[in-house]
Amino acid sequence: MPRIAYFGPSGTFTEMALARFESADVFDEPVERVAAPSQGAALELIRDGVVEGAVVPIESSVEGSISPTLDALALGSRLQIVAETELDVAFTILARPGTTLADVRTVAAYPVAAAQVRGWLDDRLPGTTRYTSASNAAAAEDVVAGHADAAVSTTLAGERLGLAALASGVADHDQAVTRFVLVTRPRQAPPRTGVDRTSLVVLELANEPGSLMRVFAEFATRGVDLTRIESRPTRTGMGTYRFYLDCVGHIDDTAVAEALKALHRTAGRIRFLGSWPAGSPTGAPPPPDEPAAAWLADLKKGTADL
Repeated sequence: MPRIAYFGPSGTFTEMALARFESADVFDEPVERVAAPSQGAALELIRDGVVEGAVVPIESSVEGSISPTLDALALGSRLQIVAETELDVAFTILARPGTTLADVRTVAAYPVAAAQVRGWLDDRLPGTTRYTSASNAAAAEDVVAGHADAAVSTTLAGERLGLAALASGVADHDQAVTRFVLVTRPRQAPPRTGVDRTSLVVLELANEPGSLMRVFAEFATRGVDLTRIESRPTRTGMGTYRFYLDCVGHIDDTAVAEALKALHRTAGRIRFLGSWPAGSPTGAPPPPDEPAAAWLADLKKGTADL
């Protein structure tokens, strides 16, 4: 039975994402779920050989990329994303049985969750003191432990801990979605589907005019659509950054492969994070290679018209 880590404890949206992967038959057999206290800890369990894979959140439609996940993928030995899934995200306000909204003076919440319900809390629970928890499920555990009166959490966490729901479906933004990825040790990418996402990190880039623009140009000149461009500090000195890029397409698409080869030649250290089927396709697919390849073959044979 493969062991799969997830950002826990039990009851988080990440555990729900792992369940979604299981129900989609991403794994060939039942898995043993292993809770980890952070995204980085979940990924480190792969590097240490304790688990075969890990599920972690990587992007929120409301708050953007999940920085701890990005940093953990860039540091340490290389890992690879092989699948993704998306969950609609709305929160449940949990409290000990018998508590009412009027009784709440303190609220525990994971920072990403707190940001997504800030307006609701200001409107329905004004003046409450808010505490940071390690995850959505940990916020519910903080209520059980008596550290807070209420938690911004999940229905699943409430059911497992015997807490009462003071409000459900709480979200400041309609149609909030979080994307989760399944990460493993490096291996051959899943087969190309025609609706894929490729991700990489430019770990080092020359500090000179135009260096980042040249990276973008390798994709633009080949018709490869970049769908995410983000910088994160390397934490090695002021003004030093690594750059995360997502594009439409698969490493087996000629245009994407040529862009990656060009970056390897010119842009310093590049970390390939994977090519996998996209959960919600965005952007234009890379141009097909067949017409140009046929034309080049005709040129070599001396039969091309142009």
